[in-house]
Amino acid sequence: MSPDTVSSPYDLAFWLTAGAILVLLCISSFFSGSETALTAASRSKLKAQADRGSAAAQRVLDITDDNERMIGAILLGNNVVNILSASLATALLTKIFGDSGVALATLGMTALVLVFGEVMPKTLAITYPEPFALRVSPMIKLIIFLFAPVVSVVRVLVRGVLSLFGVRADPDSHILALKEEIAGAIALGHSEGAVEKEDRDRLLGALHLNDRTVEEIMRHRSGIEMIDVDADPDAILSAVLGSHHTRLPLYRGERDNVVGVIHAKDLLRAVDKIVRGEKGNLASVRDLDVLSVAMKPYFVPETTPLDEQMREFLKRRTHFALVVDEYGELRGLITLEDIIEEIVGEITDEFDPAAESPLKRTEAGDYLVDGSMTIRDVNRATDWQLPDDEANTVAGLVIHEAQMIPAEGQVFSFHGFRFEVVTRKENRITRLKIRPL
Repeated sequence: MSPDTVSSPYDLAFWLTAGAILVLLCISSFFSGSETALTAASRSKLKAQADRGSAAAQRVLDITDDNERMIGAILLGNNVVNILSASLATALLTKIFGDSGVALATLGMTALVLVFGEVMPKTLAITYPEPFALRVSPMIKLIIFLFAPVVSVVRVLVRGVLSLFGVRADPDSHILALKEEIAGAIALGHSEGAVEKEDRDRLLGALHLNDRTVEEIMRHRSGIEMIDVDADPDAILSAVLGSHHTRLPLYRGERDNVVGVIHAKDLLRAVDKIVRGEKGNLASVRDLDVLSVAMKPYFVPETTPLDEQMREFLKRRTHFALVVDEYGELRGLITLEDIIEEIVGEITDEFDPAAESPLKRTEAGDYLVDGSMTIRDVNRATDWQLPDDEANTVAGLVIHEAQMIPAEGQVFSFHGFRFEVVTRKENRITRLKIRPL
């Protein structure tokens, strides 16, 4: 056989195969980048664009509504392309280098697919997820339509296999975790310096209203200022005028028997009507029926969520409610201001007494904390993560963990903090010293 009849390995078939491998790598890059862009794209940004009339953004939202179907179609196309390109490379290099071409094809295609088919397109897609997703959405929508029969079979097979292990696949489960996603994004923004602490606290406070109940923020019954309705009217008037509060509960006999709520403005109107009447004088104030000008008490269960209670306040056009337990016994009171403070922080006005701060830092680095201060307020002020599942106040947390009412001077360590009981009044811990360990 003459040398002219020997076929060269670099013939037309070689170049066609090499070109096909190059095209398949480009398609693999498209699939990889599309998967990353569509999964990383912010649905909130896309929804905002769709509301402004962007058809491409709405198309991306429709595609990502069923993540399982979208990923199934993209992975099917990507795997077919990668396997086909690897097969062509193996055949091509085997023809040139013989049996060693298999190893060369494996190494070469692994490097090419890793760099150009995976890392590079995914890096580009995660850098510009929304623009990338908008551009690839028409082609991906077509691919999903074409691969729908195969993807449906694969979906049934996958779910069947997972069910054997007790796993139930729910592509819509991410919707249930939306609140946690938002909270995590806010916390991450604060840690990176993009969100101020005050903004973070307000946003998280509003977000978690539904997770907190009236019992957690109410003023305990031991701290409620109440008036005996059977007292002399002039004594009641003096008590109302001397109080820092505009609304005061009225009780008869015992404090659990609340019969009304007196508003300072209503009482003063009644006194003004009596004094300025035709036969009015200061002595006639003693004949005033306080209960006749009082409002009916509004009772709410202690387990009511805060957002629901806020809606009830707005609906009833009232700002004051008495909290009762499951047996109907008085537990405390809550106001609309208490709920708003969970969002914006402490609210004070010119009539609020100048109380000592419930949280002070000493020169040694310890924190002096009132036992009645809520764990949530402590966490908000210090950025700590003390748990509030078993107790609402710092004193309650210490008692729960110690399983006893500790004496003054006792020290405990739990949850990464050192707690020292500074003062105790009867069975109440009134002052604590806390230091992170």
